[in-house]
Amino acid sequence: MSTDSGRLWSIVLAGGEGERTRAYVEEWLGYHKPKQYCVFVGTRSLFQHTVDRADALSSPERRVVVAAREHRGHLLEQLAGRGEGRVILQPKNRGTAPGVFLALTYVRVRDPNATVVIYPSDHFVYPESAFLNVVRNAVRNAQRHPDGPVLLGVRPSTLELDYGWIVPSPGEPNGPTRRVEAFLEKPSQRLAEQALRKGALWNTLIVASKVDALWALGWRCLPEIMPAFVRLWEALRAGCDDAVLEDIYRTLPARDFSSDLLQRASDRLRVLEMNGVWWSDWGRPERILETLRALERPAAFPEALVLELKEIDSLSSAPIEKSERPLSGASYRI
Repeated sequence: MSTDSGRLWSIVLAGGEGERTRAYVEEWLGYHKPKQYCVFVGTRSLFQHTVDRADALSSPERRVVVAAREHRGHLLEQLAGRGEGRVILQPKNRGTAPGVFLALTYVRVRDPNATVVIYPSDHFVYPESAFLNVVRNAVRNAQRHPDGPVLLGVRPSTLELDYGWIVPSPGEPNGPTRRVEAFLEKPSQRLAEQALRKGALWNTLIVASKVDALWALGWRCLPEIMPAFVRLWEALRAGCDDAVLEDIYRTLPARDFSSDLLQRASDRLRVLEMNGVWWSDWGRPERILETLRALERPAAFPEALVLELKEIDSLSSAPIEKSERPLSGASYRI
């Protein structure tokens, strides 16, 4: 199946401020720059890598980038020469859920039967060819099972407590996708240990889904924000969206896509394990340095500065210790 012939769209989320890497980047560059627009290795930023990967699977004309209004300069500079696409500048940062549904609204107007892939723009993946094959597989499965999203998960290497954890349903076959028993966003150490024993995967926040499936989950889990996007959808069809976008963001509540939607909708999710790919969210400077050293790639930043500023979080970087305690359904039921 050709993903391009399946009316595949890309949604690139680029609105974050990179707070966990802010101190390092400001020390390095002398000013604030969100990490997705920084070049940590090679000659392209994380954002540019993400856009190029997205464009390898679907046309740039079917790419929607959601970013903060104050990032406009970085965004336009880094998109130069990368084809036509839609850029939406949010009046305010109201969390990842409004960012996703803002982009979905624009896609839904143009192509209500579309399949979308959601890409965070501040993650590292390698090698690109293997990653693209996994995404193609996720798209095929999202089209085969149009009732719910397919999440890409990664086998844990440490007991990271600032990630989301996806617990596959017991008894499900190992491939290509499995239903999800529970989704745990930033769990306690106890719950993470229990999830690990159940074969849980880290959530990458890379999602393949039919537009209608995500839209339906929005109404189920986030009914307080969906009327705003219905209003925007109607304005887009009438060609008068700018004023409406400003107006809805004045009162739009902040919501998180992982904790407020995925965690509440685990019964509608499927997960596909991302094998043969090195993935990291590069949320901390030491993770960036550890990845590049492991891959023997030269850093485009002063490595010594990372070591000077490194602060070890004993919980989030603790080695995996398998617990003998079972993961009972009642312990993490949403």
